[in-house]
Amino acid sequence: MEDQKILGIDFSIASKELIETFLEETAEPEILEEILRENAHRPEIIKLLLENPDVPENIREEAARLLSPVKIQAAPLVKKEKAGKTAEMRSQTLLQRVQNLTVSERRLLAMRGGREARSILLKDTNKQIILAVLDNPKITETEIEILSHSRSVPDEVLRAITKNKDWMKNYGVLLGVVSNPKTPAGVAIPLLSNLKTRDIATLEKNKNVAEAIRSASKKLMQARRH
Repeated sequence: MEDQKILGIDFSIASKELIETFLEETAEPEILEEILRENAHRPEIIKLLLENPDVPENIREEAARLLSPVKIQAAPLVKKEKAGKTAEMRSQTLLQRVQNLTVSERRLLAMRGGREARSILLKDTNKQIILAVLDNPKITETEIEILSHSRSVPDEVLRAITKNKDWMKNYGVLLGVVSNPKTPAGVAIPLLSNLKTRDIATLEKNKNVAEAIRSASKKLMQARRH
């Protein structure tokens, strides 16, 4: 798959822990099919697919065919156990799984994981992991907008956001980046003119941003009054 080559994912050599994390948080058929296709030689991975109640029936049937005659735990029992998990329990389990992954594994998950995984990884202390999440083709503008307002996001991430023209067309993202105290003045000031007058007026009085940004906002306000 071309996408797989671009994103550097090879499920055939991915650790069992990384694959378990994908299975815990995603039910996307395309990813599950990749895992099945690339792990026909690994019974322990096929068994994970077969025992997971969220895996589509056609994939489970193929997994059963590949695994036969290995005896496995009955699927209905697993389904019953998993159904008893609350959303909070699943989130805690996923968080624990992610925390146990290596940096390279978290990076792979960042580029292909679903919303729950992205939510966890966008708070990662390693900025390279956050930057990898930005490369995830499934990330939404809503997630980017929330990130642009985050006071804990590294400035490199804010710079990366400004380089995506589609994201910057979203006014919420634009406002988040410009008003974020972490955004360097050299990045924020050229974007000021794209803001609405009321937001520039607010920014002029915002003591959390750099003095240079407040000063530039003041000059822009004066220019708009004339």
